[in-house]
Amino acid sequence: MNTLKKNGEFQNIYNLGNKYFGSYSLIFFNKNKLECSRFGFVASKKIGKAFCRNRIKRLFREYIRLNINKLNDNYDIIIVAKKKFGENIENLKYQDIKEDLDRIFKNSKII
Repeated sequence: MNTLKKNGEFQNIYNLGNKYFGSYSLIFFNKNKLECSRFGFVASKKIGKAFCRNRIKRLFREYIRLNINKLNDNYDIIIVAKKKFGENIENLKYQDIKEDLDRIFKNSKII
């Protein structure tokens, strides 16, 4: 899995890309000229403490790892956690996140 690392790459997608909302997360995406997709995962300090933010990013990475074959190539995708995600982190399971992200990706026509 290729990841976005530089601030300029993130800013380019935020400014020029499209976005779709879900219950617990939102995605920003933009076409790239590479042969593969790149991913970025964001959980701000407003979400919760470090263990909460790290768990959220682990869940996002796991979703991408299991579904990378379904996603269309040539996209830069940033998955951002909403505050609601952090507030409900103890009660949420991977299945809840999977359903939310599946719906977002289908609406955005990336899957």
